[in-house]
Amino acid sequence: MNRLFLTTALSMGLALPALAVQPAAGEKLAADQSYTFWLLDAIKTADPHKNSDVEGSDVIRQLFEGLLNEDAKGAPVPGVATKFDLSDDKLTYTFHLRPEAKWSNGDPVTANDFVYSWRRLADPATASEYAWFMELMNVENAPAVVKGEKKPEELGIKAVDDHTLEVKLTAPTPYFPKMVTHSSTFPVPQKVVEAEGDNWTQAGKLVGNGAFTLTSHDLGVQISMDKNPNYWDAANVVMEHIKGLTVNDNNVALTRYKAGELDRVQIPAGQYPSLEKEFPDQAISIPYSCSYGYLFNLSDKGPEALKDVRVRKALSYAMQRDVVVDKILQGGQKPSYNWTHWAIEGFQMPEIDYAAWSQAERLEKAKALLAEAGYGPDKPLKLVLQYNTDENHKKIAVAAQQFYKQLGVQIELNNVEWKVHTDRLQSQDFEMARYAWCADYNEASTFLDYFRSTGMNYGKFKNAEFDKLLDESKTAADPNVQYTAAEKIIAEEMPLVPIYQYAKVDMISDVIKGLPTENVMNDWLAKDIYRIEK
Repeated sequence: MNRLFLTTALSMGLALPALAVQPAAGEKLAADQSYTFWLLDAIKTADPHKNSDVEGSDVIRQLFEGLLNEDAKGAPVPGVATKFDLSDDKLTYTFHLRPEAKWSNGDPVTANDFVYSWRRLADPATASEYAWFMELMNVENAPAVVKGEKKPEELGIKAVDDHTLEVKLTAPTPYFPKMVTHSSTFPVPQKVVEAEGDNWTQAGKLVGNGAFTLTSHDLGVQISMDKNPNYWDAANVVMEHIKGLTVNDNNVALTRYKAGELDRVQIPAGQYPSLEKEFPDQAISIPYSCSYGYLFNLSDKGPEALKDVRVRKALSYAMQRDVVVDKILQGGQKPSYNWTHWAIEGFQMPEIDYAAWSQAERLEKAKALLAEAGYGPDKPLKLVLQYNTDENHKKIAVAAQQFYKQLGVQIELNNVEWKVHTDRLQSQDFEMARYAWCADYNEASTFLDYFRSTGMNYGKFKNAEFDKLLDESKTAADPNVQYTAAEKIIAEEMPLVPIYQYAKVDMISDVIKGLPTENVMNDWLAKDIYRIEK
């Protein structure tokens, strides 16, 4: 067995306490240790196994804790587990859990909690959108369990004893430790879930093992959390209270930030250059591992026109990405001609042919392809583009409508609320839809696995060669060979219009310290932040 320690401080195999959050020289902690962050939409659920949203994960990360956490640069560090062993064949991970870990009701957190939780995630009865994550992790028997062909009890996870958890994989997975920082792998309290049913995540009933507890949740208005005194490292948590405020209008949210009601907010499209000049200590633009595009519905419920790859390519070629990035967003985002974010660790950006063309060349080729497909003045292509409520999405959609008008394509815009949007995506009730994918872990497969025929894949793209390449990548010495080939299939088959790759463009109050700015995942933990006096 190869013993892998998660910090150099653990070189003797002993779990040492985490270092307390320390103010820098000249900083003085404020008496009021509170943090208020912005949410664009309502949190659909605080259940780690039923959430599929980035904002939901931000909240869940405060209420629950997995085997491992991320440090300020995104590297795995101890969470409930202090260390792990890896077998010589790299197929068995043995996690050693800290005995002091407790649920917020005072019960101990044990290996059996993880066994129950991972089985629950994979169990078809849970109907989790993230059941597929168990497959991506290569956990033994996960595909058969997810399909209902084997019982959850046959999943490759077991409790050796209360503080020793064993996970068996079907293939060596070097990025596996990164994957267990994802919120879908977090434990939930079996007795509470079974006693309360679907109501177990309500304030007053939710029991978590994170650094904070849920105190109130007014859906679509606010969610409040207080420091958890039973958290194993509570003595080193400075922050006392955190709150998420839901504000659907980004400009209104910025106004509330300037009024001191919010400590962090997204900068509206086009305003970063002026805000960066006015507030250089508050405005940030950093790489953020999300990709934005317009997804095509290729399922049987989708429009016939989109089943023609010439139509899909024409729509992609006609998208003026430079206008979106340079004229609308203006926040350090990059035009996208592929799917995987450029800043993902180890990713080698492939050469995509149409990325090297001028926009005039792209438009010319788009017109030719559309004509080949039988569309023109006498038979215009008509499609509905759906997007969720947000000023930035609206501006891009309105611009896209004009781009496609140059192509002779008539686009009807359909703005819906977030829950309606996601429900329609999940049931393939759309034609084209605004979509973004944010990495679940810092490795290219998190993007490419999305388009597997068995992936989340709301547009229902299917390509046997694509699936085969991703299967091969799991055991490849250099998976970038397969990743490059897979990206080229996406560029050739065009299951979506890639538009831009994210930057995190935010205003952060200059009295809030400890938020990570060097982690491309942009995951944050309130236990690591603090407020200083001005």
